[in-house]
Amino acid sequence: MTTTAFPTATPTPFVDPARWPDVARVPDVPLRAAAAARLLRRAASRRGLRVELPGGRVLRPAPPGAPVLRLNHPRDFLHRVGESGLIGFGESYQAGDWDSPDLVALLTALATAPETLVPSGTRWLRRFYVQRPPDEELSTAANARRNVRRHYDLSNDLFALFLDPTMSYSSALFPTGPAHAPLPGGAPSPGHAPLGGHALLATHDSLPAAQHRKIDRLLDLARVGPGTRLLEIGTGWGELAVRAAARGARVVSLTLSEQQLALARHRIAAAGQADRAEVRLCDYRAAEGRYDAVVSVEMIEAVGRPFWPDYFATLDRVLAPGGRVALQTITMPHDRMLASSRTYTWILKYVFPGGLVPSVRAIEETATRRTRLRLTRADAYGPHYAETLRLWRERFTERSPQVAALGFDEVFRRMWELYLAHSEAGFRTGYLDLHQLLLTRDEDRP
Repeated sequence: MTTTAFPTATPTPFVDPARWPDVARVPDVPLRAAAAARLLRRAASRRGLRVELPGGRVLRPAPPGAPVLRLNHPRDFLHRVGESGLIGFGESYQAGDWDSPDLVALLTALATAPETLVPSGTRWLRRFYVQRPPDEELSTAANARRNVRRHYDLSNDLFALFLDPTMSYSSALFPTGPAHAPLPGGAPSPGHAPLGGHALLATHDSLPAAQHRKIDRLLDLARVGPGTRLLEIGTGWGELAVRAAARGARVVSLTLSEQQLALARHRIAAAGQADRAEVRLCDYRAAEGRYDAVVSVEMIEAVGRPFWPDYFATLDRVLAPGGRVALQTITMPHDRMLASSRTYTWILKYVFPGGLVPSVRAIEETATRRTRLRLTRADAYGPHYAETLRLWRERFTERSPQVAALGFDEVFRRMWELYLAHSEAGFRTGYLDLHQLLLTRDEDRP
């Protein structure tokens, strides 16, 4: 262990035990903390991390530019991680036990081949500390609205702070241009993520147009035009409904978020499309009518694996002959999806209760086995989501005083910073991907 100088630790946030009981509580699990310490040393060695300790100490030497994990409270960090693994890792960040000057770089290093961080001979111990999702968070018809309320009904003003004026809370599709020279150390220039020898032109100014590009491509996949009867499952704040109505479609959009419902209706009316677009407070399972097209943007992730058959059965039931279904969804590799499908994660506990990111294979198999729908096209856009998340994260961080002014405390702010950075890292490593999918029926094809 060496000693060096590094910046003063971030002040520890006040943790309200009534609001954040599991963040306020520091467990006492010495044996598990010792195991977590060994895992930390392994991770630092295998990922080339610089682990900084209080008093200017460094756990192990690391090359210049190495991702930094700065432990402000090592004892609390190790006991939290020892007790509950990655949930404890997230809660320790909320509590201020650790920081990093580049959170995405650190999480990207940790998210690369995460299965190799734990020695293969000890993976059987996972069942002793990995929790199962609680039954009350399963996305049943009775629970789904409560799950939605915990995230999407936080505050329309909160989302407006970091989203662009379209209020689109899903990945944009950016234009590409010539690849720019990398920064020292090989990192691409911000706003110019590499993509097959080209670069995504992702800036805050380009984000609204990139969101419209995403929406237009989905509407084109579904062949939405004048007179199309369109069902949207998951309204968001209404931008897709407005854009579809402007094409001459007749839109019914479903949401379980009361705050999204109110603002989406207002935005649709302000766009002069209230006669063409209707928003209903309705679970997807209760959808009524017949539609020429169904579009759903990043909603299936909230459905939950036990209910995927119900979701696709609904799509099949409401789709008119000759109709098309266009979905945008976050995806993960099939083996990773299976491994995580019964795991209670930090994201599920604090950000998106009740959900699961599907694989393309799972979507195709579910649709084939349970419906007449068949997957006919799948296009991947993962790097676009990494850049979308970067822009959201930068704006959220810049506007932290406004977040506080809305009544959200420091623990919440750190929670959302970690959530956005964690998601961005997932797309940068390929652990997560983004797909636009087209489903049609066999009998409807020429």
